[in-house]
Amino acid sequence: YQAKEIFRKFRVPVPEGSVASSPQEARKVAEELDARRFAVKAQIHAGGRGKGTMKENPSVRGVKIVSTPAEVEDAAAAMLGRTLLTKQTGEAGRVVKKVLIEAASEIGRELYVGMAIDRSTESPTIIASAEGGMSIEELAKEKPGAILRFPVDPDAGLYPFKARALALKLGFKEKQINKAAGIFTSLARLFIKADASLAEINPLVVTKSGEILALDAKINFDDNSLFRHKDYAELRDIDEEDPLEAK
Repeated sequence: YQAKEIFRKFRVPVPEGSVASSPQEARKVAEELDARRFAVKAQIHAGGRGKGTMKENPSVRGVKIVSTPAEVEDAAAAMLGRTLLTKQTGEAGRVVKKVLIEAASEIGRELYVGMAIDRSTESPTIIASAEGGMSIEELAKEKPGAILRFPVDPDAGLYPFKARALALKLGFKEKQINKAAGIFTSLARLFIKADASLAEINPLVVTKSGEILALDAKINFDDNSLFRHKDYAELRDIDEEDPLEAK
């Protein structure tokens, strides 16, 4: 949810929603959303939450789609205070202390778009694929040819013609090309301005109504740059860190 708040500031479109720390608060968030369906998402520092399960009750997953505020409250109650196990948490898991309530999207397509530093070219690079919704590491192993890489100028950002070229390669058409290109340009600006080491959208979705949204977001910062970004440094959540690594 913190990453999505930063995305909003840089004009990367994300679903409407808000974070909650109790079932009652989650219901209130849902009641204030103009939505027919809701997504309840456990907030921990690990990926694979949708396929993850609660240690105390394996039938409960880390993401649930429901239809009413009352069901949002029930889903939040089933997650909060429980230990979520995913491929990235290990056997210890992570205790869920917050949930994100969002308007659920009618997904038409899922894509992957991220930014990182390419050590071979020593430059920020957009990494993208028309096949989103799965781990980029798994995709690189199974279908390396499905991954696109576009270097980004650290001073000028992502050039508009490169952003449109990427949109075309990812299969966007007509009016969606400029929308997608705008998202790629904003993501590049965020990555550079925030001194990030990773900025990831997985998945970037095209809804059945034609909207393009960052359905899930992740940002890692360069620790050495945090003295320039006190507002980002304040986002640190020690509860989500390994006690042996937290300082």
